[in-house]
Order: sequence, then C-alpha cells, then structure tokens
Amino acid sequence: MAFATQHARPIPGAVATVGVSDRVNFLRKTYGLLGISLIVFAAITAGMMRFATSTSWGFSKWAWSGPWNWILILVLFMAVGWIAQKLAFSQTSRGLQLTGLGLFVTAEALLLQPLLWYVIIRFGNRAEIFQNGVLQPHLSSTGASLILEAALITLVIFIGLTVTVFVTKKDFTFLRGALMIGSFAMLGIILASAIFGFHLGALFLGFGIIVLSGYILYQTSLAMSYFPPTAYVAAALMLFSTVATLFWYVLQLLMSLRSD
Repeated sequence: MAFATQHARPIPGAVATVGVSDRVNFLRKTYGLLGISLIVFAAITAGMMRFATSTSWGFSKWAWSGPWNWILILVLFMAVGWIAQKLAFSQTSRGLQLTGLGLFVTAEALLLQPLLWYVIIRFGNRAEIFQNGVLQPHLSSTGASLILEAALITLVIFIGLTVTVFVTKKDFTFLRGALMIGSFAMLGIILASAIFGFHLGALFLGFGIIVLSGYILYQTSLAMSYFPPTAYVAAALMLFSTVATLFWYVLQLLMSLRSD
C-alpha cells in the first residue's frame, strides 16, 4: 500500500518555508529520482523474468498456491516497506537513504512477478511459453498491449493529478483521514477474501485506483509543502510506492475487463 508520512503540519525547514530556488531544486531532485526509480523498477522486473526465470516462476507459483501465501507476501512486503522508509528518512547518510529506495524498488519488482506471469500464461501460447520443456517468459501481443496500456494509464493519472496540485496550489493533506479509512477497508476486504474464498472483482480494483489517486494528491501536497529540502529521497520513495501500486491495480482491472 502507498506510504503515508507522519508529517501532518508544516515543519521547520520544510519546502514551503524555504526560498523559491531551494523549493524548485527539491522538487527537481524528487521527481528526477522518481523517474530514475521507475526506469530501474522496469529494468529489474524484466531482468528477473529474463535472467532469473526459474526463481521468478517458482516464487510466482508459490504465491498462487494459496490465498494465505499471498497474505504472507503482503505482510513481508509491508515490513520491507517500513524498513525502506526508515532508511530513506535517515539523517545519517545519503547512501542509507538510497539503499532504502533501492530495497523498496527491488521488493516492488519481486511483488510484480506473479501478476506478469499470469498475464503471460492467460493471454499467451503455452507452446511458446514452454518450449521443449524450457520455460520462456514470452509475452503475446495481447499481453504486451495490456501492460503498455496499464503503464500509459498509470502515467496519465499520475501526471494529471500532479499537475492539478501544482497548478491549483491546493493543499490536499486534508485527505489523510479518508485515505487511511480507505486503505484499512481495502486490507480488510483482501483479508476477508482469503478467509472466505471470494474473488476481488473489478469494483474492488476500481475502488483501489480511486484510493491511490487520492494518495497521489495527498503525497504531492506533502512533497510540495511539508518535506524538508534534504528529504528528496524519502519523497521520491513515497511517490514511487504509489505509482507502482497504482500500476498493479490498473493492470489487474484491465485484465478483468478483457475477455480471453
């Protein structure tokens, strides 16, 4: 789930209280590092499937083998996210901050593996995927189109909402309470689906996309006005977590709407 920082009010040295040049420099570093993180995320994700195929496939099969396995993965993922966030906010060194960001980017790439394998198998040709008994991560044209569409939709949503905050200069941190309620509601539904065995449909995925869109508004306001100018790594990590999770939900929604 997307990160929600503990900062609920302006703090000394926050971006909103420094000079315009410092504020612009902070935002430039934040979004530049976010862009690099997304590129590295795509490279690690593809690299896992291409050069660590057996590991990627084995992890994915284990994740599919039962709903409680997926719950365990999410719990471990949240624990890694908490550690990464602590490192990213470290005042000790920039290296520790970047280590936290790199740890979370890698964790997100691993979390995406089962979903990508599902796209490959559902929309692909088994003869091309299992060539002579050797597993090949071969994307069909339909699967590739779905992933590209999900990436484009995710970027359009993120850019559109980011521009909205920048242009209107409205403070969306008032959304914090509603977003926390929405997040806990989603976690409760996921847990209930594991216990009672029902499938999460398009309505749930659409709700998740709305919640994550709210996080984009909220976190962009935080980055603009509440983060100290030295915390651009933490700000980039916060935004990256939301964009990557949004892509995960958009891709699932597109798959649920696409007939075989």
